[in-house]
Amino acid sequence: MEDSGRAEAISRTALGRGLTVGVAESLTGGLLCSLMAKAPEAGRWFKGGVVAYSPSVKQALLDVAPGPVVTARCAQEMATGAARALDADVVVSVTGVGGPGPEEGHPPGTVWFGLRTGDGVRSVSRHFDGDPSTVCHKAAEEAMGLLLDALCGIRSETA
Repeated sequence: MEDSGRAEAISRTALGRGLTVGVAESLTGGLLCSLMAKAPEAGRWFKGGVVAYSPSVKQALLDVAPGPVVTARCAQEMATGAARALDADVVVSVTGVGGPGPEEGHPPGTVWFGLRTGDGVRSVSRHFDGDPSTVCHKAAEEAMGLLLDALCGIRSETA
């Protein structure tokens, strides 16, 4: 599914279930937020996003603990902090290494995602091949897939 198709599916699902969505981004630098904002009726379900590229911004705005940022812990803390700041029902976060070189001992393409729902927070790691731009686009696509899966698994607020 293309990015715009996935964003439209997120829109339909969030609206149908009466849920709001937010994002917290590092690696993708606002790409994910831009894709969400372009989706149909985004003003009704998309709360917004926090682009926290620098570790100090992650710490100050999202309550991320000092330390490595290419970790499950960081992804979870980003998602939790954004859920609080945005008052969103479901939040996905993205942190990782775009490249071209390694960071924090991780090779380029290492990405951690956090997902915060009413049931709690979880994280998942993926690896994507390609140049930094390709890694960012693949990470945004994966984040939307995780978000859509989460939205589909949440019981409707109107049910």
